Amino acid sequence: MNTPHDEILQDEPVIPPITSSKVVYEGAVWDIRKETFDLPEATGLVRDLMAHTGAVGIAVVDDQERILLAQQYRHPVRARLWEVPAGLLDIPGEDPLEAAKRELVEEADLTAVHWDVLSDSCLTPGGSSETMRLYLARGLTEVPEADRHERGEEEAGFRFAWVDISEALDAVADGRITNAIAQLAIFQVDRVLRAEASGARVKFRPVDAPRRLVDGRPEFGRGASVETTGTSED
Repeated sequence: MNTPHDEILQDEPVIPPITSSKVVYEGAVWDIRKETFDLPEATGLVRDLMAHTGAVGIAVVDDQERILLAQQYRHPVRARLWEVPAGLLDIPGEDPLEAAKRELVEEADLTAVHWDVLSDSCLTPGGSSETMRLYLARGLTEVPEADRHERGEEEAGFRFAWVDISEALDAVADGRITNAIAQLAIFQVDRVLRAEASGARVKFRPVDAPRRLVDGRPEFGRGASVETTGTSED
């Protein structure tokens, strides 16, 4: 169905009446919450959701216009995936940009002078509250070896590769890179580099631009106290 519209194309934040909400599983990294809520089009809806802290990702581009990819083991899919540096917003009160800078140091032994916002994403909105802000980082400097973060667990097995964007795009199209954040980063970097090569001015949002579905709204991720119209069990 082709429906014309004359409004700005953007997602619409909604807080429906929630009649009940309780944590049914408390995990090491995120929780599972069961909620019952009403919408104008349907009432008494029951959904289980992953209550997530949120995350940041970094598309790291060097002076040769290559993107940095890191390979990490991911147990749910039993595979080592090529990804971009990323991490959880699991430090209370930490600014997303500062979290991204910390993750870049910890995961890639790099700092960056130039930071831009590429996108804000809901990664799996059908089952998780996770949102992710993706940054572009350029103007890179290596962290001195004596000051580098000691990586543990799965991160101890990181492999790194600097990859031309055309090669990365081919890997996505061929099904060889499947991580959604990495795919998004590759597509966004390609968009930026093509625009810059043509002489076009690329418009970025400020690094402190509000995250429309997160900032200034009641918390609904991990640790949130959810307001209900009935009984809330946290």
